[in-house]
Amino acid sequence: MPEKSLHPMLSSLDSSRARKGKIVTSNEAIQLINDNDNVATGGFVGIGFPEQLAADIESYFLETGKPKGLTLVYAAGQGDGGKRGLNHFAHEGLVKRIIGGHWGLCPGLQKFAIDNKIVSYNLPQGVITHMFRDIAAKKPRTITRVGLETFVDPRKGGGKINSITTEDIVELLEFDGKEYLAYKLFPINVALLRGTTADTEGNITMEKEALTLEALAIATAARNSGGSVIVQVERVAERGTLNARQVKIPGIMVDCVVLSKPENHWQTFAQVYNPSFSSEIKIPSRNLEVMEMSARKVIARRAAFELQADDIVNLGIGMPEGISNVANEEKILDYMTLTAEPGVIGGLPAGGLNFGAATNTEALIDQPSQFDFYDGGGLDIAFLGLAQADEQGNLNVSKFGPKLAGAGGFINISQNAKKVIFVGTFTAGGLDVDVADGKIRINNEGVTRKFVKKVEHTTFSGNLAVKEKREVLYITERCVFSLTENGMELVEIAPGADLEKDILDQMEFEPVMKTDPLLMDKRIFEQGSMGILDELTTTTR
Repeated sequence: MPEKSLHPMLSSLDSSRARKGKIVTSNEAIQLINDNDNVATGGFVGIGFPEQLAADIESYFLETGKPKGLTLVYAAGQGDGGKRGLNHFAHEGLVKRIIGGHWGLCPGLQKFAIDNKIVSYNLPQGVITHMFRDIAAKKPRTITRVGLETFVDPRKGGGKINSITTEDIVELLEFDGKEYLAYKLFPINVALLRGTTADTEGNITMEKEALTLEALAIATAARNSGGSVIVQVERVAERGTLNARQVKIPGIMVDCVVLSKPENHWQTFAQVYNPSFSSEIKIPSRNLEVMEMSARKVIARRAAFELQADDIVNLGIGMPEGISNVANEEKILDYMTLTAEPGVIGGLPAGGLNFGAATNTEALIDQPSQFDFYDGGGLDIAFLGLAQADEQGNLNVSKFGPKLAGAGGFINISQNAKKVIFVGTFTAGGLDVDVADGKIRINNEGVTRKFVKKVEHTTFSGNLAVKEKREVLYITERCVFSLTENGMELVEIAPGADLEKDILDQMEFEPVMKTDPLLMDKRIFEQGSMGILDELTTTTR
């Protein structure tokens, strides 16, 4: 009986090459990608993204015109806002369709979508991670309540981004008197993934990676779709030498392994390698930077008062990141567990192009499992960015005219956390604020109003939150709103802020005001500790 080839391309190569098993060059691996294939990529910003493979696919396409007409499928945003990540695919003809969770880090692909050059969908990040798992299991649909009454709901656009995107891939269903969304599934022809070490049989470990993400789900989806799995690694080991417990993608699912150049295998897009991100060491939390008093710190300080002992917390990117700094200053971090959607539990989530990684973690799980936990109500409280809100309490963080950010994990998190806090400045674009003498002073108002009559894109449904009796707050540097059945109620105002001039005149709608708003706690605007630790340890939920 003839020996079975370890790789579909090696039959045409000499026997010395065959002994290398599944280790091939990047250009050899690219031959497995056909025109019009559905290509799934793993990654979170730059963590776990196969940069070497993406760069080489770009070069091969520019040289040969192939592969063309690809459909890109990915969950989290993957890019640096410039040239890396999925930005390598921003060439006309290379991609014809995208089904993605976050678009903000890929300006070239954003422009293609806005300009009607590619078919474009934006679906919730967590849903896409579960779609990979359901494709692997050959299920007919991914069924969930995530996305109801947002722009993903077929009654509000079904996640379509532009006018050339016409196929409905989200359906409305009802079970036991409740509405659900059913997301259509499709085969994955090619998986582009990343690990740390591969043996010649294609077993993949991730000991130096900051996250494991949905790599196994994508690999299984491609394998069970009859597709190809290509994995980028930084080193190769002999067959049989890897610790079986460390293998995150088994070799039976891997077709090709490509050894990356070091410059294309950074741990994140901001750092070559940080052993604390891969849980190899723990660092002193006291090294966290102390924030200067500013509008951002005022918002983070007010938000920190919402934390309770034993809370399981999610912090979004951007403005919410400051809350962990304040919690550290107040010495309350040990009383709660911070998490991040790609699978981080415990520790301190990182920010910027390191977002998704964390230091001093307690556990790291796959991203689909983290979203199982989130979607099922595992979060006690979530802090997310406030970009645009309307009188019904709806929020938009996904689309602003020609700017397509995408929802990312925002819909999963905001729709299912027990308590949701949206944090952001009251206006944007040139806002200048001073905090002194226990008061706030608006020196220059931002040119962009965030509190509008009706949001352009519904990323969070105030109506659904009210129906489900979810507690929702909107915290800014000058006031706080609470979501009620009658809309957004103004409940607190900062000392020094003028109700008419600084708040009502800067909004496009009249908020609910049942009584005069309370003054925000004066400790928020003063230097030094706010004493949250004492309150936290003497208060029970």
